[in-house]
Amino acid sequence: MARTFDAPFVFGVRVEGDVFTDRREETERLKMNFLYGVNTILISPRRMGKTSLVDKVCALVANEEIKIARMDAFGCRSEQDFINAFATAVIRATSNKWDEWIENAKLFLSRLVPKISFGQDPINDFSIALEYNASPQTTEEVLQLPELIAKEKGIRLVVCIDEFQQVGEFSDSLTFQKRLRGIWQLHNHVSYCLYGSKKHLMETMFQNSSYPFYRFGDFFYLGKISEADWVAYICERFQKTGKRIAPELAQAICQVADRYSSYVQQLSWFVWLKTQEEAQAEDVQFAIDRLLDANEPLFIQQTEELSSYQMNFLRAIIEGIDSGFTQSAVLAKYRLGTAANIARLKKSLTAKDLITTTTPKTLAISDPILALWLKQRVFKTRCM
Repeated sequence: MARTFDAPFVFGVRVEGDVFTDRREETERLKMNFLYGVNTILISPRRMGKTSLVDKVCALVANEEIKIARMDAFGCRSEQDFINAFATAVIRATSNKWDEWIENAKLFLSRLVPKISFGQDPINDFSIALEYNASPQTTEEVLQLPELIAKEKGIRLVVCIDEFQQVGEFSDSLTFQKRLRGIWQLHNHVSYCLYGSKKHLMETMFQNSSYPFYRFGDFFYLGKISEADWVAYICERFQKTGKRIAPELAQAICQVADRYSSYVQQLSWFVWLKTQEEAQAEDVQFAIDRLLDANEPLFIQQTEELSSYQMNFLRAIIEGIDSGFTQSAVLAKYRLGTAANIARLKKSLTAKDLITTTTPKTLAISDPILALWLKQRVFKTRCM
């Protein structure tokens, strides 16, 4: 059996090493972008493995000449939050020790007053708080920081920003986006990898010609890993730990999880835990129930404040309606109100990232396990 710290399946954290599955083409594409300074925009739903992919490529290309600055914009609620996180990420990536961090902060942020706070590990754990009144001049100085440091040190820098769509929620977001684009597009020693999980927001920011970041770089979606690759991976991971699973059951795991990377890993883990020597069909069913249990608190949070119309709309999708919502029979059966209400329902549920457009005229639930939870534990108990 494997050692206790060598879990055969990993989820909920960044995946690396031999538990990172496939992604050969995407890895090579992103690697070339990083090496040749091409800006990248990467979109994928949550739990599809985009952060693990970016981290893998960062590890492949980082060296003395190419430095990687990484930040997560998810917790940023304002321009000032973003600027602080951005400065922290850039200085951390381009400095080797804390006294160099302080020196760089003073040297390259000359008009600002940086306050550096250290955590339990002063070598790696620190953050910068900039004392300033938000203005175009001070924001511009921070946004120029990566180019100034890279040029001064004779290095190239790749700045990776996760959940970048959060910028679209800031007050006066378009003005801030224009400022970002206007400065970043002139950088010669820095490239940017901007990635996020809210498809509709990312598409609006990067594919709408009226938005500042239109055609900012190489734009691509992170698709699903093939079923064949997943089945081979699951069987191999079982075998390496002295257990067995039939390809048919591994295939069932893929189909339930809809090949969403984190869900495949999590469901496989629950099956592995239940399996003594060889996985059985009842082990897979047990694991599905545990997967629903594990995610139920989140799903309740996502749906508890939805209106009756919104829940009815989700129910229609669960029961196989993916288009034609304005038809009289559909409106009546699912109690969706008037035909004019459909556009509002689509817009609101898309904004909440609960539904997604699969083709120009068809819709689906964004999260396959949310869809399963709604089908088995919510709508199943209601009167038809």
